[in-house]
Amino acid sequence: MNTLSKNTRFAALIAAILPAVCWAQASEQEEWGAKFQTTYVWQKKPGFAAAYSGPNSLSPDKEISYTFSTTAHLGFRPWKDGEIYFDPEVTQGVPFSNLTGVGGFTNGEITRAAGTNPKFYRQRLFLRQTWNRGGGTEKVESDFNQLAGSVDKNRFVLTAGNFSSLDVYDENSYAHDPRTQFFNWGVMTHAAFDYAADARGFGWGFAAEWYEGDWVLRFGRMTGPKQPNMLPTDYAIGKHYGDQVEIEHSHELAGQPGKVRLLAWRNRAVLARYRDAIDYGLAHGEAPDIFKVRNGEQIKYGLGINLEQAISSDLGVFFRAMQADGASETWAFTEVDQSMAGGISLKGNGWGRAQDTIGVALMRNGLSRDRRDYLAAGGISFFIGDGRLNYQPETIFEAYYSLNLVKGAWLTLDAQRIQNPAYNADRGPANIASARLHLEF
Repeated sequence: MNTLSKNTRFAALIAAILPAVCWAQASEQEEWGAKFQTTYVWQKKPGFAAAYSGPNSLSPDKEISYTFSTTAHLGFRPWKDGEIYFDPEVTQGVPFSNLTGVGGFTNGEITRAAGTNPKFYRQRLFLRQTWNRGGGTEKVESDFNQLAGSVDKNRFVLTAGNFSSLDVYDENSYAHDPRTQFFNWGVMTHAAFDYAADARGFGWGFAAEWYEGDWVLRFGRMTGPKQPNMLPTDYAIGKHYGDQVEIEHSHELAGQPGKVRLLAWRNRAVLARYRDAIDYGLAHGEAPDIFKVRNGEQIKYGLGINLEQAISSDLGVFFRAMQADGASETWAFTEVDQSMAGGISLKGNGWGRAQDTIGVALMRNGLSRDRRDYLAAGGISFFIGDGRLNYQPETIFEAYYSLNLVKGAWLTLDAQRIQNPAYNADRGPANIASARLHLEF
Protein backbone atom coordinates (compact mmCIF):
# COMPACT_ATOMS: atom_id res chain seq x y z
CA MET A 1 0.00 0.00 0.00
CA ASN A 2 1.34 3.46 -0.88
CA THR A 3 2.34 5.75 1.98
CA LEU A 4 -0.19 8.57 2.41
CA SER A 5 1.08 12.08 1.80
CA LYS A 6 1.28 14.64 4.60
CA ASN A 7 -1.93 16.28 3.37
CA THR A 8 -3.78 12.98 3.26
CA ARG A 9 -2.61 12.08 6.78
CA PHE A 10 -3.87 15.47 7.96
CA ALA A 11 -7.27 14.81 6.39
CA ALA A 12 -7.37 11.36 7.98
CA LEU A 13 -6.67 12.96 11.37
CA ILE A 14 -9.60 15.34 10.88
CA ALA A 15 -11.83 12.38 10.04
CA ALA A 16 -10.66 10.55 13.17
CA ILE A 17 -11.33 13.38 15.62
CA LEU A 18 -14.61 14.61 14.16
CA PRO A 19 -16.79 12.01 15.90
CA ALA A 20 -15.60 13.44 19.22
CA VAL A 21 -16.65 16.98 18.35
CA CYS A 22 -19.70 16.49 16.13
CA TRP A 23 -22.10 16.40 19.08
CA ALA A 24 -22.51 20.17 18.42
CA GLN A 25 -24.43 22.49 20.68
CA ALA A 26 -27.82 21.51 22.00
CA SER A 27 -28.96 25.14 22.03
CA GLU A 28 -31.24 26.51 19.33
CA GLN A 29 -28.40 28.57 17.83
CA GLU A 30 -25.07 26.97 17.02
CA GLU A 31 -22.00 29.16 17.36
CA TRP A 32 -19.89 26.55 15.61
CA GLY A 33 -20.43 23.18 13.94
CA ALA A 34 -18.45 20.24 12.60
CA LYS A 35 -20.02 17.63 10.34
CA PHE A 36 -18.56 14.79 8.33
CA GLN A 37 -19.53 12.69 5.32
CA THR A 38 -18.00 9.87 3.35
CA THR A 39 -19.35 8.38 0.12
CA TYR A 40 -18.22 5.39 -1.92
CA VAL A 41 -19.78 4.77 -5.35
CA TRP A 42 -19.15 1.59 -7.37
CA GLN A 43 -20.39 1.28 -10.96
CA LYS A 44 -20.27 -1.47 -13.58
CA LYS A 45 -20.92 -1.13 -17.30
CA PRO A 46 -21.35 -4.35 -19.32
CA GLY A 47 -20.22 -4.37 -22.93
CA PHE A 48 -22.59 -2.95 -25.56
CA ALA A 49 -22.90 -2.86 -29.35
CA ALA A 50 -21.13 -0.08 -31.27
CA ALA A 51 -20.81 0.19 -35.05
CA TYR A 52 -17.63 2.27 -34.55
CA SER A 53 -15.74 4.19 -31.89
CA GLY A 54 -13.64 7.34 -31.84
CA PRO A 55 -11.05 8.99 -29.59
CA ASN A 56 -13.66 10.23 -27.07
CA SER A 57 -16.19 7.44 -27.27
CA LEU A 58 -17.64 5.55 -24.34
CA SER A 59 -15.83 2.22 -24.55
CA PRO A 60 -18.08 -0.63 -25.77
CA ASP A 61 -16.13 -3.01 -23.52
CA LYS A 62 -17.02 -3.99 -19.97
CA GLU A 63 -15.75 -1.41 -17.45
CA ILE A 64 -15.69 -0.75 -13.72
CA SER A 65 -15.69 2.73 -12.21
CA TYR A 66 -15.57 3.97 -8.62
CA THR A 67 -15.28 7.13 -6.56
CA PHE A 68 -14.51 7.76 -2.90
CA SER A 69 -14.84 11.05 -1.05
CA THR A 70 -14.59 12.04 2.58
CA THR A 71 -15.34 15.60 3.64
CA ALA A 72 -15.30 17.71 6.80
CA HIS A 73 -17.76 20.61 6.94
CA LEU A 74 -16.50 23.10 9.52
CA GLY A 75 -18.23 26.37 10.40
CA PHE A 76 -18.43 29.09 13.04
CA ARG A 77 -20.01 32.50 13.67
CA PRO A 78 -17.30 35.21 13.83
CA TRP A 79 -19.86 37.97 14.50
CA LYS A 80 -23.63 38.54 14.56
CA ASP A 81 -25.36 37.03 11.51
CA GLY A 82 -22.02 36.10 9.95
CA GLU A 83 -20.82 32.54 9.19
CA ILE A 84 -17.51 31.19 7.88
CA TYR A 85 -17.18 27.68 6.45
CA PHE A 86 -14.20 25.53 5.50
CA ASP A 87 -14.55 22.12 3.81
CA PRO A 88 -11.38 20.01 3.45
CA GLU A 89 -11.88 16.89 1.34
CA VAL A 90 -10.03 13.74 0.27
CA THR A 91 -11.07 12.05 -2.99
CA GLN A 92 -10.02 9.27 -5.31
CA GLY A 93 -11.63 7.39 -8.16
CA VAL A 94 -11.55 6.08 -11.71
CA PRO A 95 -14.18 7.06 -14.33
CA PHE A 96 -15.53 5.08 -17.25
CA SER A 97 -13.53 5.61 -20.47
CA ASN A 98 -11.35 8.42 -19.06
CA LEU A 99 -14.50 10.49 -18.45
CA THR A 100 -15.60 10.59 -22.08
CA GLY A 101 -18.40 9.31 -24.27
CA VAL A 102 -21.67 10.68 -22.83
CA GLY A 103 -23.42 13.96 -22.18
CA GLY A 104 -25.14 12.80 -18.98
CA PHE A 105 -22.34 11.26 -16.90
CA THR A 106 -23.43 8.51 -14.57
CA ASN A 107 -21.88 9.65 -11.27
CA GLY A 108 -22.11 13.19 -9.90
CA GLU A 109 -19.06 12.53 -7.74
CA ILE A 110 -16.77 11.76 -10.68
CA THR A 111 -15.65 15.39 -11.22
CA ARG A 112 -13.81 15.14 -7.89
CA ALA A 113 -12.06 11.90 -8.76
CA ALA A 114 -8.28 12.14 -8.43
CA GLY A 115 -7.04 8.77 -9.71
CA THR A 116 -6.18 5.72 -7.64
CA ASN A 117 -4.21 7.68 -5.03
CA PRO A 118 -6.13 9.77 -2.46
CA LYS A 119 -5.94 13.51 -3.11
CA PHE A 120 -6.44 16.17 -0.42
CA TYR A 121 -7.74 19.61 -1.39
CA ARG A 122 -9.75 22.56 -0.12
CA GLN A 123 -13.28 22.10 -1.39
CA ARG A 124 -14.87 25.28 0.02
CA LEU A 125 -13.85 28.36 2.01
CA PHE A 126 -16.52 31.05 2.14
CA LEU A 127 -18.30 33.71 4.17
CA ARG A 128 -22.07 33.98 4.48
CA GLN A 129 -23.52 37.23 5.86
CA THR A 130 -27.23 37.73 6.55
CA TRP A 131 -29.05 41.04 6.94
CA ASN A 132 -32.45 40.37 8.58
CA ARG A 133 -35.35 42.60 7.47
CA GLY A 134 -38.38 41.42 9.45
CA GLY A 135 -41.49 39.64 8.22
CA GLY A 136 -41.40 37.06 11.02
CA THR A 137 -38.79 34.44 11.77
CA GLU A 138 -38.13 30.90 10.57
CA LYS A 139 -35.95 28.18 12.02
CA VAL A 140 -32.75 27.06 10.28
CA GLU A 141 -31.83 23.43 10.93
CA SER A 142 -28.26 22.28 11.47
CA ASP A 143 -26.87 20.79 8.26
CA PHE A 144 -23.75 20.66 6.11
CA ASN A 145 -22.46 24.24 5.80
CA GLN A 146 -25.45 25.51 7.76
CA LEU A 147 -25.47 26.39 11.47
CA ALA A 148 -28.70 25.97 13.40
CA GLY A 149 -30.47 29.17 14.35
CA SER A 150 -33.20 31.48 13.09
CA VAL A 151 -33.49 34.12 10.38
CA ASP A 152 -36.10 36.64 9.30
CA LYS A 153 -38.35 35.55 6.46
CA ASN A 154 -37.42 38.79 4.70
CA ARG A 155 -33.65 39.01 4.48
CA PHE A 156 -30.64 39.64 2.28
CA VAL A 157 -27.87 36.99 2.20
CA LEU A 158 -24.41 37.37 0.69
CA THR A 159 -22.15 34.36 0.06
CA ALA A 160 -18.57 35.17 -0.97
CA GLY A 161 -15.43 33.09 -1.41
CA ASN A 162 -14.70 29.60 -2.73
CA PHE A 163 -17.86 27.51 -3.27
CA SER A 164 -20.00 25.99 -6.02
CA SER A 165 -22.74 27.73 -7.98
CA LEU A 166 -24.85 24.64 -7.27
CA ASP A 167 -24.65 25.47 -3.55
CA VAL A 168 -26.91 28.45 -4.27
CA TYR A 169 -28.67 28.03 -7.63
CA ASP A 170 -30.97 25.36 -9.06
CA GLU A 171 -31.77 23.73 -5.72
CA ASN A 172 -34.40 20.97 -5.80
CA SER A 173 -35.70 18.96 -2.86
CA TYR A 174 -35.88 15.71 -4.84
CA ALA A 175 -33.01 15.88 -7.34
CA HIS A 176 -29.84 17.78 -6.51
CA ASP A 177 -27.37 15.79 -4.37
CA PRO A 178 -25.58 12.83 -6.03
CA ARG A 179 -24.39 11.65 -2.61
CA THR A 180 -27.91 10.96 -1.37
CA GLN A 181 -30.32 11.18 -4.33
CA PHE A 182 -29.97 10.43 -8.06
CA PHE A 183 -26.49 9.70 -9.41
CA ASN A 184 -26.59 11.22 -12.93
CA TRP A 185 -25.32 14.71 -13.77
CA GLY A 186 -28.55 15.42 -15.65
CA VAL A 187 -30.59 15.13 -12.44
CA MET A 188 -28.34 16.94 -9.98
CA THR A 189 -28.78 20.13 -12.09
CA HIS A 190 -29.67 21.21 -15.61
CA ALA A 191 -27.33 19.26 -17.90
CA ALA A 192 -27.29 22.33 -20.21
CA PHE A 193 -26.21 24.64 -17.34
CA ASP A 194 -22.56 25.36 -18.23
CA TYR A 195 -21.95 26.86 -14.80
CA ALA A 196 -18.60 28.55 -14.15
CA ALA A 197 -16.28 26.34 -12.09
CA ASP A 198 -12.96 24.53 -12.13
CA ALA A 199 -12.77 20.87 -13.14
CA ARG A 200 -13.99 19.79 -9.67
CA GLY A 201 -17.07 22.01 -9.85
CA PHE A 202 -16.00 24.90 -7.58
CA GLY A 203 -14.92 28.49 -8.12
CA TRP A 204 -14.44 31.90 -6.49
CA GLY A 205 -17.02 34.65 -6.49
CA PHE A 206 -20.19 35.84 -4.83
CA ALA A 207 -23.90 35.11 -4.75
CA ALA A 208 -26.53 37.48 -3.34
CA GLU A 209 -30.02 36.35 -2.28
CA TRP A 210 -32.97 38.64 -1.53
CA TYR A 211 -35.85 36.89 0.30
CA GLU A 212 -39.19 38.72 0.34
CA GLY A 213 -42.34 36.80 1.29
CA ASP A 214 -42.81 33.90 -1.14
CA TRP A 215 -40.16 35.25 -3.53
CA VAL A 216 -36.38 34.92 -3.75
CA LEU A 217 -34.09 36.76 -6.17
CA ARG A 218 -30.55 35.42 -6.57
CA PHE A 219 -27.70 36.84 -8.62
CA GLY A 220 -23.93 36.49 -8.65
CA ARG A 221 -20.68 36.01 -10.52
CA MET A 222 -18.17 33.13 -10.40
CA THR A 223 -14.73 32.35 -11.81
CA GLY A 224 -14.19 29.64 -14.40
CA PRO A 225 -11.19 27.66 -15.67
CA LYS A 226 -8.28 29.16 -17.59
CA GLN A 227 -8.86 26.52 -20.26
CA PRO A 228 -12.20 24.75 -20.80
CA ASN A 229 -12.84 21.94 -18.31
CA MET A 230 -9.37 22.16 -16.78
CA LEU A 231 -8.49 22.60 -13.11
CA PRO A 232 -6.47 25.89 -12.95
CA THR A 233 -8.78 28.82 -12.16
CA ASP A 234 -8.92 32.04 -14.15
CA TYR A 235 -9.02 34.71 -11.44
CA ALA A 236 -9.60 37.57 -13.89
CA ILE A 237 -13.24 37.69 -12.79
CA GLY A 238 -13.78 41.11 -14.38
CA LYS A 239 -12.84 39.72 -17.78
CA HIS A 240 -13.79 36.02 -17.80
CA TYR A 241 -16.71 34.94 -15.65
CA GLY A 242 -20.05 33.23 -15.27
CA ASP A 243 -23.09 35.32 -14.25
CA GLN A 244 -26.29 33.79 -12.89
CA VAL A 245 -29.72 35.25 -12.09
CA GLU A 246 -32.48 33.13 -10.56
CA ILE A 247 -36.04 33.96 -9.48
CA GLU A 248 -37.82 31.54 -7.15
CA HIS A 249 -41.45 31.48 -6.02
CA SER A 250 -42.89 29.22 -3.30
CA HIS A 251 -46.53 28.16 -3.39
CA GLU A 252 -49.03 25.60 -2.17
CA LEU A 253 -51.01 23.32 -4.46
CA ALA A 254 -53.82 21.29 -2.85
CA GLY A 255 -52.25 22.09 0.50
CA GLN A 256 -48.83 20.76 -0.49
CA PRO A 257 -45.69 22.92 -0.90
CA GLY A 258 -43.98 23.53 -4.21
CA LYS A 259 -41.48 25.87 -5.86
CA VAL A 260 -40.84 27.30 -9.32
CA ARG A 261 -37.40 28.63 -10.30
CA LEU A 262 -36.29 30.46 -13.44
CA LEU A 263 -32.53 30.53 -14.05
CA ALA A 264 -30.61 32.59 -16.62
CA TRP A 265 -26.84 32.41 -17.06
CA ARG A 266 -24.20 34.11 -19.18
CA ASN A 267 -20.51 33.16 -19.53
CA ARG A 268 -17.66 35.17 -21.00
CA ALA A 269 -14.47 33.21 -21.76
CA VAL A 270 -11.90 32.30 -24.40
CA LEU A 271 -13.73 29.57 -26.30
CA ALA A 272 -13.88 28.05 -29.76
CA ARG A 273 -17.00 28.38 -31.89
CA TYR A 274 -18.10 25.22 -33.66
CA ARG A 275 -18.92 27.00 -36.92
CA ASP A 276 -15.42 28.54 -36.99
CA ALA A 277 -13.91 25.07 -36.52
CA ILE A 278 -16.03 23.64 -39.34
CA ASP A 279 -15.05 26.48 -41.69
CA TYR A 280 -11.37 26.04 -40.79
CA GLY A 281 -11.54 22.31 -41.50
CA LEU A 282 -13.18 22.88 -44.89
CA ALA A 283 -10.60 25.49 -45.82
CA HIS A 284 -7.70 23.19 -44.95
CA GLY A 285 -9.16 19.89 -46.14
CA GLU A 286 -9.19 18.27 -42.68
CA ALA A 287 -11.52 17.34 -39.86
CA PRO A 288 -12.69 20.34 -37.82
CA ASP A 289 -10.74 20.96 -34.62
CA ILE A 290 -11.88 23.36 -31.88
CA PHE A 291 -8.35 23.57 -30.51
CA LYS A 292 -7.20 25.32 -33.71
CA VAL A 293 -9.78 28.11 -33.47
CA ARG A 294 -9.83 28.75 -29.71
CA ASN A 295 -8.48 32.26 -30.06
CA GLY A 296 -11.17 34.72 -29.06
CA GLU A 297 -13.53 35.63 -26.24
CA GLN A 298 -17.06 34.33 -26.67
CA ILE A 299 -20.39 34.73 -24.89
CA LYS A 300 -22.44 31.68 -23.88
CA TYR A 301 -25.90 31.87 -22.35
CA GLY A 302 -28.92 29.80 -21.39
CA LEU A 303 -32.35 29.87 -19.75
CA GLY A 304 -34.05 27.17 -17.72
CA ILE A 305 -37.01 26.33 -15.50
CA ASN A 306 -36.99 24.11 -12.39
CA LEU A 307 -40.18 22.82 -10.73
CA GLU A 308 -40.73 20.79 -7.59
CA GLN A 309 -44.07 19.82 -6.10
CA ALA A 310 -45.03 17.70 -3.11
CA ILE A 311 -48.00 15.44 -3.81
CA SER A 312 -48.09 14.20 -0.21
CA SER A 313 -45.73 14.17 2.76
CA ASP A 314 -43.99 11.15 1.16
CA LEU A 315 -44.33 11.69 -2.60
CA GLY A 316 -42.83 14.50 -4.67
CA VAL A 317 -42.31 15.24 -8.35
CA PHE A 318 -39.76 17.41 -10.15
CA PHE A 319 -39.06 18.74 -13.64
CA ARG A 320 -36.20 20.72 -15.20
CA ALA A 321 -35.73 22.09 -18.73
CA MET A 322 -33.03 24.35 -20.16
CA GLN A 323 -31.98 25.73 -23.55
CA ALA A 324 -28.43 27.01 -24.16
CA ASP A 325 -27.24 28.82 -27.28
CA GLY A 326 -24.84 26.02 -28.31
CA ALA A 327 -22.62 28.06 -30.60
CA SER A 328 -19.44 27.67 -28.52
CA GLU A 329 -17.68 24.75 -26.89
CA THR A 330 -18.41 23.67 -23.33
CA TRP A 331 -16.54 25.80 -20.78
CA ALA A 332 -16.96 24.08 -17.41
CA PHE A 333 -19.67 21.39 -17.28
CA THR A 334 -20.82 18.88 -19.89
CA GLU A 335 -21.68 18.68 -23.58
CA VAL A 336 -25.41 19.38 -23.61
CA ASP A 337 -27.25 22.29 -25.27
CA GLN A 338 -30.86 21.31 -24.54
CA SER A 339 -31.86 19.30 -21.49
CA MET A 340 -35.02 18.02 -19.86
CA ALA A 341 -35.35 15.86 -16.77
CA GLY A 342 -38.28 14.80 -14.65
CA GLY A 343 -39.19 12.19 -12.10
CA ILE A 344 -40.60 11.23 -8.73
CA SER A 345 -39.24 10.64 -5.24
CA LEU A 346 -41.09 8.48 -2.71
CA LYS A 347 -40.29 8.06 0.98
CA GLY A 348 -40.74 4.62 2.56
CA ASN A 349 -43.37 5.42 5.21
CA GLY A 350 -45.89 3.28 3.34
CA TRP A 351 -43.89 0.11 4.01
CA GLY A 352 -42.54 1.05 7.44
CA ARG A 353 -39.18 2.43 6.21
CA ALA A 354 -39.46 6.19 6.79
CA GLN A 355 -35.77 6.88 6.02
CA ASP A 356 -35.76 4.90 2.75
CA THR A 357 -36.32 6.56 -0.63
CA ILE A 358 -37.25 5.36 -4.12
CA GLY A 359 -36.46 7.64 -7.06
CA VAL A 360 -37.26 7.33 -10.77
CA ALA A 361 -36.14 9.84 -13.42
CA LEU A 362 -36.05 10.27 -17.20
CA MET A 363 -33.58 12.63 -18.91
CA ARG A 364 -33.31 13.81 -22.50
CA ASN A 365 -30.25 15.72 -23.73
CA GLY A 366 -29.77 17.37 -27.11
CA LEU A 367 -27.17 19.30 -29.13
CA SER A 368 -27.27 22.50 -31.17
CA ARG A 369 -27.06 22.31 -34.95
CA ASP A 370 -23.50 23.70 -34.93
CA ARG A 371 -22.28 21.12 -32.43
CA ARG A 372 -23.98 18.28 -34.34
CA ASP A 373 -22.38 19.36 -37.63
CA TYR A 374 -18.97 19.57 -35.95
CA LEU A 375 -19.20 16.01 -34.57
CA ALA A 376 -20.69 14.59 -37.78
CA ALA A 377 -17.70 16.00 -39.71
CA GLY A 378 -15.32 14.04 -37.49
CA GLY A 379 -14.62 16.72 -34.89
CA ILE A 380 -13.55 15.76 -31.37
CA SER A 381 -14.54 17.87 -28.38
CA PHE A 382 -13.49 17.65 -24.75
CA PHE A 383 -15.86 14.86 -23.64
CA ILE A 384 -17.33 13.35 -26.81
CA GLY A 385 -16.31 12.43 -30.35
CA ASP A 386 -17.00 9.14 -32.12
CA GLY A 387 -15.39 10.21 -35.41
CA ARG A 388 -18.82 10.58 -37.02
CA LEU A 389 -22.42 10.96 -35.87
CA ASN A 390 -25.85 9.49 -36.54
CA TYR A 391 -27.60 12.06 -34.39
CA GLN A 392 -30.36 11.24 -31.95
CA PRO A 393 -31.02 12.86 -28.56
CA GLU A 394 -29.35 11.11 -25.65
CA THR A 395 -32.04 9.59 -23.40
CA ILE A 396 -31.27 8.32 -19.91
CA PHE A 397 -33.49 6.42 -17.50
CA GLU A 398 -32.46 6.13 -13.85
CA ALA A 399 -34.02 4.40 -10.84
CA TYR A 400 -32.65 3.98 -7.32
CA TYR A 401 -33.55 2.63 -3.92
CA SER A 402 -31.84 4.19 -0.89
CA LEU A 403 -31.89 1.87 2.15
CA ASN A 404 -31.27 3.37 5.59
CA LEU A 405 -28.99 0.88 7.37
CA VAL A 406 -28.61 2.68 10.71
CA LYS A 407 -28.73 6.33 11.73
CA GLY A 408 -26.47 8.27 9.40
CA ALA A 409 -25.78 5.38 6.99
CA TRP A 410 -27.46 4.54 3.67
CA LEU A 411 -26.87 1.89 1.02
CA THR A 412 -28.23 2.77 -2.42
CA LEU A 413 -28.73 0.51 -5.42
CA ASP A 414 -29.11 2.28 -8.77
CA ALA A 415 -29.69 1.38 -12.41
CA GLN A 416 -29.23 3.62 -15.47
CA ARG A 417 -29.85 3.00 -19.17
CA ILE A 418 -28.29 5.38 -21.71
CA GLN A 419 -29.92 5.33 -25.14
CA ASN A 420 -27.74 6.90 -27.89
CA PRO A 421 -24.65 7.66 -25.77
CA ALA A 422 -23.02 10.91 -26.97
CA TYR A 423 -26.11 11.42 -29.21
CA ASN A 424 -25.13 8.60 -31.57
CA ALA A 425 -27.78 6.10 -32.66
CA ASP A 426 -25.00 3.83 -34.03
CA ARG A 427 -23.81 3.07 -30.48
CA GLY A 428 -25.42 1.60 -27.40
CA PRO A 429 -27.58 1.42 -25.44
CA ALA A 430 -25.29 1.31 -22.39
CA ASN A 431 -26.50 -0.05 -19.05
CA ILE A 432 -24.98 0.98 -15.72
CA ALA A 433 -25.42 -0.83 -12.39
CA SER A 434 -24.34 1.08 -9.28
CA ALA A 435 -24.05 0.80 -5.53
CA ARG A 436 -23.40 3.66 -3.12
CA LEU A 437 -22.52 3.69 0.58
CA HIS A 438 -23.05 7.07 2.24
CA LEU A 439 -22.23 7.92 5.86
CA GLU A 440 -22.80 11.25 7.61
CA PHE A 441 -22.86 12.69 11.10
